[in-house]
Amino acid sequence: MCQDISLPAAQNNNVMLKPLNPLLHSELRLAIVSILIGVEADFVYLRTQTGATAGNLSVQLDKLSKAGYITIEKGFNGKMPRTLCRLTESGREAMREYVEALRGYIGG
Repeated sequence: MCQDISLPAAQNNNVMLKPLNPLLHSELRLAIVSILIGVEADFVYLRTQTGATAGNLSVQLDKLSKAGYITIEKGFNGKMPRTLCRLTESGREAMREYVEALRGYIGG
């Protein structure tokens, strides 16, 4: 059975919706940025939290880094290699804009 639902005000008034940032609209990249809002994180933590393969995570981190949304610092923790990721101010702003645009779609 279909329910009659009201469209958000923006759609009812033919207001143009803001486009969603395609770089953040990817499920994995959105997850990465969402995690990095609260903490800096190493590669292993991000892989564990997202369930991504190492190869896919590496590619997505590279895309976010090239966009200036995150910084990647490679170093060592003792003798073990460590890749540390941090969200940049540009990344925070992109996420704020993404959430704002998404609210327009859901009427919030």
